[in-house]
Amino acid sequence: MRQINLDQLRTLIAIADLGSFSAAAQALHLAQPTVSLHVSELEGRVGVPLMLRGAGPARATPAGAELVERGRRLLRDLDEALDAARRRHAGLEGRVRVGVSTTSIVVDLLPPVFELLEKRYPGIEVSPLFIGSDLSAAGLQAGTVDIALVSLPQPAVPGVRFTPWMRHEMHALVPSQWRAPKRATPAWLAQHPLIMNEPGSRMHALTMEWFGRAGFSPRPRIEHNYDVAMRGLVAAGYGAALVPLRPKESPVAHDRVRMLPLSPRLVRQLVVGRRVNESRDGAVARVAEVLLEQRSGA
Repeated sequence: MRQINLDQLRTLIAIADLGSFSAAAQALHLAQPTVSLHVSELEGRVGVPLMLRGAGPARATPAGAELVERGRRLLRDLDEALDAARRRHAGLEGRVRVGVSTTSIVVDLLPPVFELLEKRYPGIEVSPLFIGSDLSAAGLQAGTVDIALVSLPQPAVPGVRFTPWMRHEMHALVPSQWRAPKRATPAWLAQHPLIMNEPGSRMHALTMEWFGRAGFSPRPRIEHNYDVAMRGLVAAGYGAALVPLRPKESPVAHDRVRMLPLSPRLVRQLVVGRRVNESRDGAVARVAEVLLEQRSGA
């Protein structure tokens, strides 16, 4: 059987709904002979009569009624599919994979972004990938990551651009029972057990460079990239940690943790990484738009 023409199917449904060939022709802006031709060709392709012709209102045969019912669903699904395709092209729907360098980005920085996206573009789904700076940047190039939220410095990556996003002052979190100075220096911290990010992460490199400039190379007591757990370990008295904080942010949930400014200062710069040839109309562009609206201190 040859393929059924969707216009012919619409004609059949219009006749069944309106009760006559002439009314269907008027509603579809077609000549009445064209409506009759549509039905004849459709019957020829199906191989059975679809409409009862004669005096009185036009009525579908049992086979015609079955085709009308299923045709309605088919055309409705088609309309929804076309609308979804248009919405995806316009960036109103889709899944965006965001590579992040540390869990603190998702815990501390992304909730306002998620909230605004839900209000503005509820059809967009954001999936954070906790893969670190290097893999996030490499994922952009490979096409496995759509946006990267990573720390500087970043090596040049062909086909990828980085836009300043957030700038955070680093602070030392120490157990409150420690006798601590007003400002934490590399010399003072190097004498105490430390909780640091894992080697290979930008945060580890940033922290070790800060110690190195003062002539120290401390050996951490524990290394991992889960910021929330690091803060919990400080509260348990396990060691001190260097963490990035936003202006006016206080990570102290109870009286077992003290926050000390660093001397000399240490700043973490986060950037938004995107592919240079990324479409300006898709979901990735919409997420990047909201991210850059939320940037501060860049």
